[in-house]
Amino acid sequence: MKFSLFAHMERISESQDQRQLYKEFVELCQIADEGGMHAVWTGEHHGMNFTIAPNPLLNLVDLARQTKNVRLGTGTVIAPFWHPIRLAGEAAMVDIMTDGRLELGIARGAYNFEYERLRPGMDAWEAGQRMRELVPAVKGLWKGDHVLEGEFNSYPATTSAPLPLQQDGPPIWVAARDPNSHEFAIANGCNVQVTPLWKGDEEVRHLAETFDAACTKFADKPRPKLMLLMHTYVADGDGDAQQAAEELNRFYNYFGAWFMNKREIRKGLIKELTEEEIAAHPFYSPEAMSRDLVIGEPGAVIDRLKSYQAMGYDEYAFWIDSGMSFERKKASLERFISDVMPAFA
Repeated sequence: MKFSLFAHMERISESQDQRQLYKEFVELCQIADEGGMHAVWTGEHHGMNFTIAPNPLLNLVDLARQTKNVRLGTGTVIAPFWHPIRLAGEAAMVDIMTDGRLELGIARGAYNFEYERLRPGMDAWEAGQRMRELVPAVKGLWKGDHVLEGEFNSYPATTSAPLPLQQDGPPIWVAARDPNSHEFAIANGCNVQVTPLWKGDEEVRHLAETFDAACTKFADKPRPKLMLLMHTYVADGDGDAQQAAEELNRFYNYFGAWFMNKREIRKGLIKELTEEEIAAHPFYSPEAMSRDLVIGEPGAVIDRLKSYQAMGYDEYAFWIDSGMSFERKKASLERFISDVMPAFA
């Protein structure tokens, strides 16, 4: 099983300097590269200080100049916000500029906050259909002279300019949850990235089984890669692990507030949650975080990851976004590299 880092700039207060936050993001990616991790993933979000990532391709070009070996992935671009010709050409240019290190992750998106600003009136169903149109179009444009008569976009014969450096183009990853999404990815020659949300290892196993069922259904297609994305914290003791659970519980409460899209937002920052609101959440709690996320000392983390490897996961993405201080993120990542990864060498 390969290991990668999933990271963004996080800004939770107007007092935080954005340039400093970007420097910290780059340093975490450099630690991943120097520590022998397989890839770095960063996504796309708009107007949200919670996750600052307006165009991951820009970040990846910059990271290519500041790292040596790590693969560079979009985790993910939001399909409804891209025209196929634009995504195919820009991704191909990034592939050239990064010496063929690009991995292209694509998703339908998750936040209505973004939909109502960039695609007013669009719902999650339409977003999914736009993704299903975009993925084969990008692949076709990389092959050349592709014609599209689609529901959302149409164009005459067009070839991506430039063409990507990697033969057949960068690997494409589709963020998937339901069986139809898994089947779509496999039928279209894409790898699959899954993110369990709040049911712990039960959901991790279910997602692996959903992937396996889709592979069986499309047995004539090559089996793609399966990546598991999970919040992770490698602790140096019980107290440190408990603090991480409390910090991640706060993070998930804010994630839920952004997802619900009902709370006041000013200057890209959501109205602060009170301690009473956090404590009253119906299913987020520090105990739930300890159970459902990968939080613990190295031995416990190794045991959890060994079980995921046995389920068939090919890549494990260490999701470091957490609202924690940079120092705590860095210490956890360094412990992961030094104390966890060697068990899988």
